[in-house]
Amino acid sequence: MKSNRIYDKLGVRPVINAGGNTTLWGGSTPPPEVRRAMDEADHSYVEMAELLSRSGDFIAETLGVEAAHVTSGCFAALVLSTAACLTEGEQDRTARLPETNGHPNEIVALRSLRYPYRRSHSVPGGRIVEAGDEDGCTVEQLAAAIGPNTAAVTYVQQPDVYGSNLTLDDAAAVARDQGVPIIVDAASQIYPLDYFRRTAQAGDLVCFGAKYVGAPHSTGFLCGRKDLVEAAALQGFIGFEASAGNSIGRGYKVDRQDVVAVAAAMERWFSIDHEARLIEMSGRLDVMAKAVEGIPGVSARIAKLPNYAQLELQVRIDEARVGKDASQVHAELLDGKPRIRAGAIRTGGALPFVAHTMFEGEERIVADRLREALTA
Repeated sequence: MKSNRIYDKLGVRPVINAGGNTTLWGGSTPPPEVRRAMDEADHSYVEMAELLSRSGDFIAETLGVEAAHVTSGCFAALVLSTAACLTEGEQDRTARLPETNGHPNEIVALRSLRYPYRRSHSVPGGRIVEAGDEDGCTVEQLAAAIGPNTAAVTYVQQPDVYGSNLTLDDAAAVARDQGVPIIVDAASQIYPLDYFRRTAQAGDLVCFGAKYVGAPHSTGFLCGRKDLVEAAALQGFIGFEASAGNSIGRGYKVDRQDVVAVAAAMERWFSIDHEARLIEMSGRLDVMAKAVEGIPGVSARIAKLPNYAQLELQVRIDEARVGKDASQVHAELLDGKPRIRAGAIRTGGALPFVAHTMFEGEERIVADRLREALTA
């Protein structure tokens, strides 16, 4: 692991990130192609309205949707999407958010899909109304929850974490039958590519975190129906001044370099050899798996995941034989030198590691430290 003078100067300990694109661990590191695009963008100023419009066109064409808009992360995309549904692009209503002044302000959500980022809908003035129960939601229950005060339906598309008996396609069909838009949180649903496109096309406003495709951590985008994307853009950081609309999204600013980075990252994501990428990831995880082979009470396997990472090394530890459990090993790795961040311990006690957020060669450091922790 290379020394980092800026972190040393600030008294911050670098971390080898073997846990994924989590916000608390720094999110993402743009690959060289994206960094080159950002550096090139740094050489000139532009009209941000034009840049946002043209980059949105590029993203929309890539995904096969009507329109798209770059945002400062997926949460911001959800806030702006909700604001678009609350105001329908009307400037006088824009200026009053989060006050909705008697206009529809209910956001219908599945009770079985409760999750922290639902907060994004209440920020601009939405009021959550739940459909179904903790065990699930039927088509009929969702339809019954939609009424004259409904501004939108919301759905989180993350099947590996938040499962639902009501599919996104079913929820979208109900919303459209009832004449209301559906907002989809699809933050990390970016692979396989055909699934990425289908998800982007499934809702009226679909929100993604661009860090997952290799853009900077602080970027995302929303896409979908042109009229709603335009209404969301009015709520954005330049809408506050450019349209004199006093928009709610003034604080969700993105640099021109970041906007270019999202477009460059999307171009790269849809052109690279993903089969080769996954083979490389598997090889790096295999280095770590081999390091713990033969240790009594320890087993390791590379598991296929139903998410963008696709692959994960899962290390299982028999506490009675090793003398420590997965949580203790996790803590030792994080407290050591260099610090190593594994993923959150899985149900059943497996300690997970991914390779795509590690820099070249770091898998060998993790392998050595992991073996040391398991044999000490």
